[in-house]
Amino acid sequence: MPRCEVSCWKLLVWMLVIGCAVPSATSQVPKGEILPHQRAIVLFNGKDLSSFDSFLTGRGLNSDPEHVFQVEHGVIHVSGKEMGYLITRQSFHNFYLRAEFKWGEGTYGSREGKARDSGILYNIQGDQKVWPRSLEFQIMEGGTGDFWMTDGAALTGKDGHRVTGPAGGASKIDRFGKGLSQNVVGFRDPVGEVEKPHGQWNVLELVTQGQDVKQYVNGKLVNEGTDPSPTEGKILFQSEGAEVYFRNMKVYPLK
Repeated sequence: MPRCEVSCWKLLVWMLVIGCAVPSATSQVPKGEILPHQRAIVLFNGKDLSSFDSFLTGRGLNSDPEHVFQVEHGVIHVSGKEMGYLITRQSFHNFYLRAEFKWGEGTYGSREGKARDSGILYNIQGDQKVWPRSLEFQIMEGGTGDFWMTDGAALTGKDGHRVTGPAGGASKIDRFGKGLSQNVVGFRDPVGEVEKPHGQWNVLELVTQGQDVKQYVNGKLVNEGTDPSPTEGKILFQSEGAEVYFRNMKVYPLK
């Protein structure tokens, strides 16, 4: 075989070997930390919002004339101009959730000029409102990965302290290694930032199994709690005064 063909063949083999060594994009969490799970339930198919109901303050269920939630180029664009959420029509218990988000530009209403804010609420119980009883995977500039417990929900933090959200309000457990925060648009934690730079996609992963709840940002364990209440329910993605995008939203029931 001519030398040039041999070299090309070796290069092709090398590329195939390297390609096989690339880890799956399904999870950024270290192998072994995600529990065995079933096939994915796709929450967003890249085309429409058929897996969700919408809720907006002052408008109620499935009334979105200003298109706060819309599909653009295969991703969900949340304008943030009204308070509300997309909520799954299905409830979940013991699951692994994976979703990606990135920030847009706008901030609105009571959040104008303040740190961009959104979140994923899960184990939702009770009435449709802003905000229902649930646990929250906080998404916020400088605070992504915090736990929030809303409207009577509760969780015991890694330090053994149990936190319960007051009726009609919320209480939080900061993520691991979090520095002092400033409620200003564009803020980044100077000590323990876990988000990628503004405009880049971030991977959020949540595992709730029995008495244990873990939250990961870009492959890093950022918060953990035990004895959650409630333990099951629907999942929602917030519109909370900031423009944000979501994609690749999937739930994997645990075996």
